[in-house]
Parts: sequence; structure tokens; C-alpha cells
Amino acid sequence: MARFRFITPNRVTWAALFVGLGSAGFFLKGDMLSLAIGAALYHLSFILDCIDGKLARLKGNGTVFGGWLDYVFDRIRVLFCALALMGGQYLRDGDERYLLAALMVVFLDMLRYVDALQIYKMRMSMRAKIEKVTQEKQEAESAAAAEAAAAYAAAGQVPAEPPGKQIRFMEDLLRENPEAEAETLKQQAEAAHVVDLHAQFRHRFPWYQRVRHALLRSRIRPHLISGIEFQMFVFIVGPLIGQILWTTVVSAVLLGIFELIIMYKFWLSTRDFTAVMAGLSVAPSTAGTISPHLHRGRHRRGVEEGLLEAQRLLEQQPDEDLGFQPYPQPFPAYTPNEQYAQHEEWPSAGTYQQTGRTYGYPDQGQRLYAAPHAPLPEQNGYLGDREGNR
Repeated sequence: MARFRFITPNRVTWAALFVGLGSAGFFLKGDMLSLAIGAALYHLSFILDCIDGKLARLKGNGTVFGGWLDYVFDRIRVLFCALALMGGQYLRDGDERYLLAALMVVFLDMLRYVDALQIYKMRMSMRAKIEKVTQEKQEAESAAAAEAAAAYAAAGQVPAEPPGKQIRFMEDLLRENPEAEAETLKQQAEAAHVVDLHAQFRHRFPWYQRVRHALLRSRIRPHLISGIEFQMFVFIVGPLIGQILWTTVVSAVLLGIFELIIMYKFWLSTRDFTAVMAGLSVAPSTAGTISPHLHRGRHRRGVEEGLLEAQRLLEQQPDEDLGFQPYPQPFPAYTPNEQYAQHEEWPSAGTYQQTGRTYGYPDQGQRLYAAPHAPLPEQNGYLGDREGNR
């Protein structure tokens, strides 16, 4: 296919999607012949899905958009095929377990690929941090060596220059030499600083390397039950043998166990990363410790300290709004003079007019804030009674 210029990786990805949707159409019919045709089309779709990436690497015309397109179309194909396969069986038999099986297939497929991408992202992040810290440490050692060389030159001596070590990762060495032992590769790379982020896993499971080598010699990849095998069992093996439900359940259980193993292996790898960073760091690490100013909770402070803290929060800070008042004052309560205390009716409002003051109203310059609990003027009778008299 690489010989033809009109065949591009993106076109192969589109072809894989359309063939997969065709298999979903046959899955929806639900009869044995349609299931067999749907399984064959799904297998062809999966072959095309594997070809697009290999074609991009072979011709050197792969793009970031092409990788995204491949990932999204894979999820769309699995979604439609799962709904069509299980929905077709539900329409024929009325068994509601097929609906639960469809939900389980979609969930596990998303979990597998999202978890794989996230773990890959975290591994790249750990590698980048190790490389950065190692480079900073080497630059600091080079600066110290330069100062020492200047001191030796001033004394008329020539110091021996230590050779710089290149950082290498054990996973890269094993990828280049898949059948070699980890310890052997570490000894061979004497001129490089070898970082092993899977040391604890190999220490706890020493038999894994032997099994891995045996599988690789037989051209079997160590990922025995992953997304590829899960899709094969659900969409190819199950429809061909006529045991869709049981095949889906068994493959789902195996995939779940495999994902738990991957998560456990990644957890051990994070512990190796912490140990490597602690060895590379000059200053002691403070990860996982509590800051001194946060060590004592507020409930452990003294009573007086707590009251002072509360008072400080109530006080106006310099950077706050100058016109802000935390607790505005209500209207001043009105107390009539004695000469009007015994009157049955209030005189007119003009009677209370005095120079510069009107009873029932605040003085000039007085704040006009009123708290929610302050009595309103009309409730005390300065503006009028219930009959409307002033």
C-alpha cells in the first residue's frame, strides 16, 4: 500500500471507521449469518486500523492530527459496534443482560485507553523531571569543577577532569535489547547513569523477566489481555461461536485483572521515581510534610490568641474600601420631649422644626446606614399613625 501515493494514513483511518460501522450494521440484525459477516468486517476494520500507523511511520508522513483521528475513530467504532451487537441480541431475545454488557464493554474500552494515555503521560513527566534534575546537578558539578580547576591552576597543578556520565533509562535499554538481563545492561552501561523505574517490580516478581523473554522468543507480546484482545473476544470470537454474553464477561474479567496489574506496576514505578529524585536532590525533600505555619490547627491556639484573631478580622484593613462598614449603625431612636409626652395626638410636623434639626431624621453629616434589625420610622410613629395623620 505504501507504493501508492493516493493511499495516505488518514484515508486508511477513515476506511477503518466506515468498515467498522458496516460491521455494526450487520451486528444489529442479530442472526448467525449477520454476526459472522459483522465479525469478518470488524476484523478487516481492525487490520486497517493497525495499518494506518505503520504506513505513517514507513512513509514518514504521520501528523499529530492523524494520531488524534485514529484514537477518536477507534472509540467511535467500539461504541457503535458494542451498542449494535448487544442491542441486536436484546431485540431478538429481550434479555436485559445484553444492555448491561454493552455498558460494560464501552466503559472498559474507555478505561483501558484513558488509563494507558494517562500512565504514558505520567511516565514521560517523571522522565523529564529526572533529566532536568540530573542536568542541573551536572551543571553544578561542572561549575564546582571549574572553580577547583582555577584554584589548581593558580597553584600550578593540573587536576584530573572527571568524565561526565550520560543518563540512560532501563526501559530504553530493555527495548533495544529485549532478551538481555537488566543487571547485565546496567553493568555494560558503565559510562552512563542508568535510572531504573521498574526496580521494585522486578525485585518483587523476579520470574516476570523469564516469562517475558519466553514470550518474546515466541513473538508474543507481554500484554496478553489488553484492548486488542478484549475487542477480539467481544466482536470476533463471541459472534462466531454464538456465545456473546459469556465471552464478553470472561474477557471483561481478564481485562480488569490486567488493568489492576498495570496500575500496581505503575504505583511501584512512582515509588522508584521518589527514591531516584531523593538520591539526585541535594537539599532534603519536603514532599509529604506539613509546613510549620500550618502544623498547629486553630483549635490548638490559646483563647486569647483566638479572640485577637477574630478582632483582627473585624477591624478595617488599610487596603480595604474606606467607606466600608462591617456593622452599620441604625437610625437613632426618637424620644419625644416631655411637653408632648401626654398629648393624645401628635401635632403637625412643623411644630418639631428647630434650627438645624428635625426630630425623626438624622443630623446633618450623620450616617444613613440602617441594620436589618433597626425599627423603621413609621413603626415608631414619627411619620404618621395608622389613620394617616401626621
